[in-house]
Amino acid sequence: MSDIFKAEAADVEIFERERCFSGFYNLDRFRLRHRLFRGGMGAEIERELFVRHDAVCVLPYDPQRDEVVLVEQFRVGAMARGDNPWLVETVAGLIDKDEQPEEVARREAIEEAGLEIGDLWFVSAYYPSPGGSTERIHLYVGRCDSAGAGGIFGLEEEGEDIRAAVWPLAVALEALRDGRIDNAATIIALQWLALNRDEVRGAWS
Repeated sequence: MSDIFKAEAADVEIFERERCFSGFYNLDRFRLRHRLFRGGMGAEIERELFVRHDAVCVLPYDPQRDEVVLVEQFRVGAMARGDNPWLVETVAGLIDKDEQPEEVARREAIEEAGLEIGDLWFVSAYYPSPGGSTERIHLYVGRCDSAGAGGIFGLEEEGEDIRAAVWPLAVALEALRDGRIDNAATIIALQWLALNRDEVRGAWS
């Protein structure tokens, strides 16, 4: 296995960074060039960059009942593609204040699913779309009690309309296999839990 390329400051030359749009998210345009694997610097290129806050996703899991809590909400990106815009997802929220990812996970679980999260098990931090976005996802599985969970949640002032529901883990994995669950964070979290279920249940029993 080859070593991963380790960049230094001189490996990227930025000629211009222009703010094209500023709103809830920002859009910047770069003129730059970068080091080539074959040696030397490449030609100047332009790239647009979607600048947004990092996000936290947490999959609430009840190890006693072997159940997860998933939420459904409207997503404009899916609508624009002509797909069903109501997606089944993990609990999620942006880090838009002076907060740690674990704090966001617990806050969002209450706001989106009415759940108190106990222990948090870190899964991964990753870039969902590094070709055009600065966003980094902090992904967790969170211990919860799923008894009586479910209902309609979300902050009205933020236009949220979120339905939370309890899923047996086996049923959620079936929905993953047949494509009913089709967003990255939820796919990764469920696959991770499927691989590490025994260890998680052992630690949280």
